[in-house]
Amino acid sequence: MKFIEKIDKDLNLPFYANQVVEGFITGLHKSPYHGFSVEFAEHRLYNTGESTRHIDWKLYGRTDKLFIKKYEEETNLRCQMIIDVSSSMYYPKFNNPTLENPNKLLFSVYSVAVLMNLLKRQRDAVGISMFSEEIEIHTQCRTNLRHHNLIYHELENRLKTNSIKSPKKTFSINALHQIAENIYKRSLIILFSDMLDNSDSSQDELFSALQHLKYNKHEVIMFHVSEPNTELDFDFDNRPIRFVDAETNEEIKLNPIEIRDDFVNISRSNLEIIKQKCLKYKIDLVEVDINQGFDKILTSYLLKRQKMF
Repeated sequence: MKFIEKIDKDLNLPFYANQVVEGFITGLHKSPYHGFSVEFAEHRLYNTGESTRHIDWKLYGRTDKLFIKKYEEETNLRCQMIIDVSSSMYYPKFNNPTLENPNKLLFSVYSVAVLMNLLKRQRDAVGISMFSEEIEIHTQCRTNLRHHNLIYHELENRLKTNSIKSPKKTFSINALHQIAENIYKRSLIILFSDMLDNSDSSQDELFSALQHLKYNKHEVIMFHVSEPNTELDFDFDNRPIRFVDAETNEEIKLNPIEIRDDFVNISRSNLEIIKQKCLKYKIDLVEVDINQGFDKILTSYLLKRQKMF
């Protein structure tokens, strides 16, 4: 299900996230894929002959299936979500990015909000970190409503300042090491990044920092966000175009067709290196097209969570 719909610009982030998750849950229950249910800790299928006392009639109205509400203790999953907020994440550059025309940062912020809604339903603890050349925001994992509201507030502020005031390199190595040191208990770590690092560090150093995130037996999902038509396939018009590096402001003017083949080869080679490194360090890599909605985000998270419990 592709979920990029036209929405009310005044719709607040928690409300929109709830709409996305409600639609996703309904789709899961109505599909033939019953490998997992989104309400792990809250529901199970009703068995004939059981008491109807705890049937969730609201869920029945949405799915035409009978589910029993379960009242279990917290699952104790702790999820730390990390967003790369460096300048390259503002690509593609729009004056007013929307879900119909998102940049990588806007898509990542909404993805975190949607995942938070799902974590809340499952009574899981959530924390958030944002980094560029340094850690800009870092919270510990908690489950209470006040904490959720604080995170939503930080996410909405990031959307309000969705413009590049000054170039920021992704010194992700130092930032990720610091974040790893501040995640104390075993957690699921979810990272949103385009993996574009303009520092002088090698890829081995970068992945050493990612490996550090697995310290203390953490599990890691890395959502590699991109606009593949232009960032991977270099699909631009056949005319001279001025390109500006989002993180250095360096400019170059050229006809894309002159370098398209070389660019595509290098991009795909770099992507293959990322895949191999993630495989080596046992990091779940998920390629995400920012124009294709949130289903892949939610499904990848649910599959990972199911493996952990």
